Amino acid sequence: MSRTSRLAAVIAVGAAAILALSGCTSGDTGSEGPTNVTKGKLTIATGEPAYAPWVLDNDPASGKGFEAAVSYAVAEELGYKKSDVVWVRTTFDAAIAPGPKDFDLNVQQFSVSPEREKAVDFSSPYYETTQAVVAAAGTKAAKAKNIADLKDAAIGVASGTTSLKVAEDVIAPTQQLQVFNSVDDTVAALQNGTIDAMVTDLPGAFYVRDAQLENGVIVGQLDSKEGGDEFAFVLPKDSQLTADVSKAIDTLRKNGTLDKLQAEWIADQGAPVLK
Repeated sequence: MSRTSRLAAVIAVGAAAILALSGCTSGDTGSEGPTNVTKGKLTIATGEPAYAPWVLDNDPASGKGFEAAVSYAVAEELGYKKSDVVWVRTTFDAAIAPGPKDFDLNVQQFSVSPEREKAVDFSSPYYETTQAVVAAAGTKAAKAKNIADLKDAAIGVASGTTSLKVAEDVIAPTQQLQVFNSVDDTVAALQNGTIDAMVTDLPGAFYVRDAQLENGVIVGQLDSKEGGDEFAFVLPKDSQLTADVSKAIDTLRKNGTLDKLQAEWIADQGAPVLK
């Protein structure tokens, strides 16, 4: 080997060693992913504003509301005190977009999908959505206490949704279901009195009741697991926390904490399970 060739080889080896060393000493990047945004703190993001029943009074730090309560339960499982949890706000779209994040966890009813998993990590699911009945004020359906009380109601659903099959299977109304092109069209029919009630997913039911109807009523949840979306925490891509957060959620599921919180902050907040 010539002197020039030996020199080139030495330079190449040295460069490779520098690259390897720089990869090992980085605290924020690499295959293991980022560490906490703030050392010793758990930074959790949610939407602005955040709505009930997920967060009450737009105040996640209170721990009131299903997602706020679940977040603090996860933090405790991870070894953080309540005072170690820091809340920040993000939009839904920014949270699942590629790129750096200013949070360790984000919680705002994110459903898991392969497309989203290309940009972010997801934890184990902490909640699976159910279908619910929303009724217009003053209708007989609004006073229903059980499935039998809904049998004769005029019920609407959006076409191509899980709601249609669940309404047919669980309620089996005596009147033919009225099928509309979209959820918005179904809400409009509820607003103008064309139908007495509508079936939609539970998160949507709270939105219809609180933002789209005057004195609307969530009659209750329908006992069916048909096609429910799974909600999970979003984490930065390749986060070091993903496995631990999933483990914490799995523990909370096995010991009954998630069921207890769901009953307290969803079922007992105006969405009982109809029998």
